Amino acid sequence: MNKIPETAVMIPCYNEEATIGKVVRDFRQALPEAQIFVYDNNSKDRTVEFALEAGAIVRSEPLQGKGNVVRRMFADIEAAVYVLVDGDSTYDATAAPRMIQLLVDQQLDMVNGARVTDIKEAYRTGHRFGNWLLTSIVAWTFGNRLKDMLSGYRVFSRRYVKSFPSLAVGFETETELTIHALHLRMPIAEVETIYKDRPTGSTSKLCTFKDGFRILWMILVFIKEEKPMSFFSLLALFFCITSVVLMVPILSEFFATNLVRRLPTAVLSMSMMIISFLCMACGLILDTVTRGRSEMKRMRYLSTPATPIHQNTAYYYNT
Repeated sequence: MNKIPETAVMIPCYNEEATIGKVVRDFRQALPEAQIFVYDNNSKDRTVEFALEAGAIVRSEPLQGKGNVVRRMFADIEAAVYVLVDGDSTYDATAAPRMIQLLVDQQLDMVNGARVTDIKEAYRTGHRFGNWLLTSIVAWTFGNRLKDMLSGYRVFSRRYVKSFPSLAVGFETETELTIHALHLRMPIAEVETIYKDRPTGSTSKLCTFKDGFRILWMILVFIKEEKPMSFFSLLALFFCITSVVLMVPILSEFFATNLVRRLPTAVLSMSMMIISFLCMACGLILDTVTRGRSEMKRMRYLSTPATPIHQNTAYYYNT
């Protein structure tokens, strides 16, 4: 029986003194051979103290925002398998061995923990709707392969982590993590995991509307950058239709009277048609550029060895 590849549990934290000790202990029990890293993001409470007491390796990231912490963790930590989980004790640590087993056995690059709960306070209606809406937009654009795009519980291969060009600052990092895997067509899977309510004394750092709009904006940016032909084609179609709608009554009047009485409208219509052609040209040019960027990202991804696996051999954790 072979030993599982070296595993790192990564926990980004900001003011989680009420939960961080339990999270570290739970993952220590579930993954006894893993290294557990807690990255503190300028906490004002005793998060660092409790994380150290629980036996975690504690480091800090001064740039505020979850995206900044994830970028730092991916750059600093060396492992074969990476587990990313929030420090709020809402995710089930006992699901980690199963997620890792799936990643290793099937040589996947990401296993997403899809949240399942009947507790309304744990997963509020507004958050459910927002997650469904944003996940649907990403699924329609990049492929329908995940049900819970905004989950904070994931397992990654080294190949994924070391090829991830992290640019996000805040909670939109989950969107970036998802789109990176979908755009490069990485082998991924999703496992349902129990999602619990925050314990007493722990408060959510997520601002529903502010962070929701930031995530939506990032999705639109990714569509523009990774699917420029689709993005600019829609813009071209909008300007083309608007131009035609404005021009139809002018042409009708011209054929009837041989006069163009609404010259400004005619100029506007022609200008919008020109903009439509320019949008199509931009889409064609940027689509070629994006293809080159995608090939470079794919080659960078392939330059990192896959997670080691031996045929007919299972990997286990002692739980």
